Amino acid sequence: MQRSLRYSFVVFACLASMLAAAQTRPVPAPPVIGAKSYLVIDARTGSTLTELDADVRLAPASLTKLMTAYVVFDALSEGQVTLEEPVTISEKAWRMAGSRMFVEVGKQVSVQDLLLGMIVQSGNDASVALAEHIAGSEDVFAQMMNQYATRLGMLSSNWENSTGWPAENHYTTARDLATLARAIIRDFPNYYRWYSVKEFTWNEIRQPNRNSLLWRDESVDGMKTGHTEDAGYCLVSSAMRDDMRIISVVMGTASANSRITGSQSLLNYAFRFFETRLLYSAGETISSARIWKSANGDTPLGLTEDLYITVPRGAFDDLESTLDIPATLSAPVAEGQPLAELAVSLNGEEILREPIRALGDNPRGSLWQRTRDSVSLWFK
Repeated sequence: MQRSLRYSFVVFACLASMLAAAQTRPVPAPPVIGAKSYLVIDARTGSTLTELDADVRLAPASLTKLMTAYVVFDALSEGQVTLEEPVTISEKAWRMAGSRMFVEVGKQVSVQDLLLGMIVQSGNDASVALAEHIAGSEDVFAQMMNQYATRLGMLSSNWENSTGWPAENHYTTARDLATLARAIIRDFPNYYRWYSVKEFTWNEIRQPNRNSLLWRDESVDGMKTGHTEDAGYCLVSSAMRDDMRIISVVMGTASANSRITGSQSLLNYAFRFFETRLLYSAGETISSARIWKSANGDTPLGLTEDLYITVPRGAFDDLESTLDIPATLSAPVAEGQPLAELAVSLNGEEILREPIRALGDNPRGSLWQRTRDSVSLWFK
């Protein structure tokens, strides 16, 4: 039975931090906002910074259009449709009530213009037109929305339409919406930029983006508002300051102003009291492992992707890392193969665990190397 050896080292900590008991920097309670639910995360790491009933299922109103956009963006990236492709407006799309782009029945509008009409003007007509064009009908498109949501890990959502029009089984959570917003930013950066467009004109009707944070805070570059009587006033917002992106989801406030002021307060809180920094770079050698019966003896260990971590601001130098390497590892070893685990703790509490991988191949050794190591292992 293999035993595990435990190697400990302090990450970027000065001697004083090693000798003195590190204390977490104080983080005050988040601001009180009048919302049924909210969640604030770091977009790069996905770390939760603050939340209130983030897993309660609520009506999303036009925040639904984020899910609609994700499906359309994926169709574009897969070459199933193009931005220039004309879409014929159906009577159903034309008759949609609520916020509209004011497309006309029977006319043809490009996919790109419909996306801007949906994203900037929150057009229900544009949303239905896109759904029908992608899937043939809005009902089939809603099935696609649910399939994509499941794929993204949004397990507390159910979509019945492309617009957020009230329906009994149409719901999501702040956590699922944060997952969705993060996926849009990560998977479709070229299309995400449209969420910062402040106004769009169609059919000689100019409409401003309903996300007034775009005017109030220059670091905000998205994403989407929503409102119905059942859902209240909602806002998913995203902002970037000093290479740190924060996503805030606020649901169920009492007014358009309260969703804006509440979201602004949460963004300011997150940026003020938390930071996200690079812990290890991809390809950086963190340690090495003895590989028995191998050609090269030792194998360098590290990560295949950059590893970032989100911590209370000022606490980065207090992080401690432990590396768990099995006592016996035998050849062959393939590049990228997980061989150990990195655990990162702050003041004794584990906050991150990540597999550490071989940074190169280490094939079986010669007959002499294998025989020598086999004998050595008998006495280990």
